[in-house]
Amino acid sequence: MKFVKQSIIKASPEKVFAFHELPDAIERLVPPWESVKIIQKADISRIGSQAILEQKIFGLIPSKWIAEHTKYEPPRMFEDVQISGPFAVWRHQHIVEPHAGGAILRDEIEFEPPLWIFGRIAAPVFITPKIEKMFAYRHEVTRKWCEEEK
Repeated sequence: MKFVKQSIIKASPEKVFAFHELPDAIERLVPPWESVKIIQKADISRIGSQAILEQKIFGLIPSKWIAEHTKYEPPRMFEDVQISGPFAVWRHQHIVEPHAGGAILRDEIEFEPPLWIFGRIAAPVFITPKIEKMFAYRHEVTRKWCEEEK
């Protein structure tokens, strides 16, 4: 399955990319309604660097998510891949491209939900709306920092 979220941000591609390199970027990008504990931060500039998060799926089921950074091409793109976690597959590309109004921020996620066919059936109702809400929040946080911070 594939999910794409794209936004135009009125800032240079370098500034949009720089937001993701902030030491506290992951804290800023976790929506307040998510119960996520950051165990280890990743350095996106280091291939092989891993982020480790703990969360509760549906607020009940404990889950540890390990994502490894596999590509780093500033100021255009970086990628992380789930090593272990709630999804059968999760590959996330953070892409920044020049635009006449500033930059395009595009998150492209290839994922396979857990539980094989049951997960694919449940995805449109339970998984995709949650991903959409989370990335709407993340893009808004990024936009505000890039457009309002000095």
